[in-house]
Amino acid sequence: MSAGPHLLIIEARFYTHLSDFLAAGAIKAIEAHKGTYRRIEVPGSLEIPGVVRMAVEAMERGATEERFDGFVALGCVIRGETSHYDHVCQESIRGLQELVLRHGIAVGMGILTCENEAQASERARPDRGNKGAAAAEAALTMIAVRRSFRLP
Repeated sequence: MSAGPHLLIIEARFYTHLSDFLAAGAIKAIEAHKGTYRRIEVPGSLEIPGVVRMAVEAMERGATEERFDGFVALGCVIRGETSHYDHVCQESIRGLQELVLRHGIAVGMGILTCENEAQASERARPDRGNKGAAAAEAALTMIAVRRSFRLP
């Protein structure tokens, strides 16, 4: 019997209360699949792709014995009065997609892009939209797909 999946959860902590909601949902979903996880906190969503890249590189180089089957990216970007929102949303998601395509890794994208905090809270809370769980489920599904192709 194969071991449950091991995932890296990368949490952008800019909005800590929303991050806590997202993480709670993701952790519950991972544990429901008998998976394990490691959590890493970063300041904001723009930093998430860099951490995924560091973890992939460490695994490729044998710099770590910890092997991640997949990644769960959690964060929230709320529109403000400047174009900063657009740049952070586009670049964090683009960065993750490039890593997925380049390395064939399993990533669950749980970076919320919302107009206001009320929308974000509605999507993040485990008893409401539960997008943290949805991101973890996406990563778990993609891990299963990788394994179906007999990829490590």
